[in-house]
Amino acid sequence: MLSFPKIEEIKDIIQLARREDLGAGNDDVTSRLLIDEGAMGVGTLTQKAVGIACGLPVVEMVCRIYDERLRVEQIPGFHMEVIEGRFSDARTTPLLRVRGPMRSLLSAERVFLNFLQRMSGIATQTHRYVKRVEGTDAKITDTRKTAPGLRSLDKYAVRAGGGVNHRMGLYDGLLVKDNHLAAHALKDLSGNLGKVIQQSRTEDAQRMIEVEVDNLEQLREVLKLDGIDIILLDNMDCPNMTRAVQMRNDAGRKSKTLIEASGGVMLDTVRTIAECGVERIAIGALTHSVTALDISLDVETQ
Repeated sequence: MLSFPKIEEIKDIIQLARREDLGAGNDDVTSRLLIDEGAMGVGTLTQKAVGIACGLPVVEMVCRIYDERLRVEQIPGFHMEVIEGRFSDARTTPLLRVRGPMRSLLSAERVFLNFLQRMSGIATQTHRYVKRVEGTDAKITDTRKTAPGLRSLDKYAVRAGGGVNHRMGLYDGLLVKDNHLAAHALKDLSGNLGKVIQQSRTEDAQRMIEVEVDNLEQLREVLKLDGIDIILLDNMDCPNMTRAVQMRNDAGRKSKTLIEASGGVMLDTVRTIAECGVERIAIGALTHSVTALDISLDVETQ
């Protein structure tokens, strides 16, 4: 079951979005001049494109911060726990209603739509990739290429689309990349990495350990080491990826060390990559090249 980030995790980013919209004076000029202070309204959130609705809990979180009089309501037949993270191929799908003071509703509209449209776009794109690799051993995983401040929401959206989260940040996983290895000669690679792996396991036995390799020579050295959870193949072509998987299997490491492909993965190439035998495919575009899903708010006065 999906677990949405708690309000404590995203409260600051909602407050930041509010401040950049309303300014230091906390002023929505248009609504203040055009809408009567006592006017009440109701807005209906509608998904208007094929895809996955994702991030609906954030609507109530935003409304609570803007004005506690704003109330989020379920629409009969479209309960939030059912439609959150669900793929819809309908052209119009009602999602939620928001009811309360019209000024506050109009002020909060853009902020919760920004969150919703982005998260739904990520979930929908992830779903497309996941569908492309069905029937293979490969899982689609995200990266750290997320919008600053939005990582927990971006990664939640990847899960909603059927993908798998990589490490959350630099603090919760060891990922040795090419820039880390630049100062180490190939002949010293396994020895130096062995010390790093041992130290990491001493600090935290459960910490994920991943090592990136650029070529099969590096892979051969890395396969000499125990304790590596994932080996990342960086920008390798399919023949080399297939060979890398076979080398891992021949080394008796199939059940111990996963192989992850990364670099320039696209929808029209992901199936071919998956058929090379890799267990994970990392795709930065899931979160760094988001196409927002069309979701609108239609408001009526009461």
